[in-house]
Amino acid sequence: MSAEPFDIAKLGRPISGPTATGNDWRRFWTLARTLALTDFKLKFFGSALGYLWQLMRPLLLFGVLYIVFTQIVNLSGKAPYFGIALLLGIVLYGFFTEATAGGVRCLIERENLVRKIDFPRLAVPVAVVLNALMNLGLNLIAVFVFLMVSGGGVRLSWLELPFIIAVLVVVGLGFAMLLSVSFVKYRDVAPIWDVILQALFYATPIFYTVQTIHGPHAEAIRRALLCNPLATVIQQARHALIGGPGYPSAATVMGGTVWLLIPASITVGVCVWGYLVFRRSAPRVAELL
Repeated sequence: MSAEPFDIAKLGRPISGPTATGNDWRRFWTLARTLALTDFKLKFFGSALGYLWQLMRPLLLFGVLYIVFTQIVNLSGKAPYFGIALLLGIVLYGFFTEATAGGVRCLIERENLVRKIDFPRLAVPVAVVLNALMNLGLNLIAVFVFLMVSGGGVRLSWLELPFIIAVLVVVGLGFAMLLSVSFVKYRDVAPIWDVILQALFYATPIFYTVQTIHGPHAEAIRRALLCNPLATVIQQARHALIGGPGYPSAATVMGGTVWLLIPASITVGVCVWGYLVFRRSAPRVAELL
């Protein structure tokens, strides 16, 4: 007597697994904030100077770079407060590096949570970006202190800085989401991203200003450089913080506000792409670890 075929539909709806954000946004943000604060505190646990190290590190690095790139190799192009612009560029790019490089391995480092606890997976890369944002806030204190000591004054354009930093956070989060799930599948992502970060560092006007670019195709080169969202953020941040003819706005450098649609589209595209890839891969992250 043959057995009757079993109807799999009787088992009900299939379980899709943990989602990227979960069903409760309040719980999602609480988890992300808790993870970020925990990592931030553990970073300085047992240190005699504690959080002061977060201020001293960029200051010490800035001192070396300031001597090299303003006294030995002058790349300022006679721009005022070039040392401050240099420090600002380093600090902003440092946030992007910390957010994305930390995002690459974040799911692997939280493997014990991902495997054992049903929680929104997206909270892990979001926590990495929030941690990097807290470090950025401390580092920006050093930037403002140096600006005041150098004779700079308060400007109304400083109100632009939170919006500029928000754009940088969106870019960093987009790449962090994309890289985190990609690294789970392909471990080659880490060394490849390290190389990309080094290339972006020199392709972004950090140690130089766009005004130092001269030649018959200078305008096209400047415009091409600022198609990079990181370059646009740094240029606009320098304009907002220091201003003057030495640091024109990103729209002025590119030749019109309409050109800003290129880096803006890249920013939105990276964030949306990263979220869609992460959301699709989130239910299977634990299986792939």
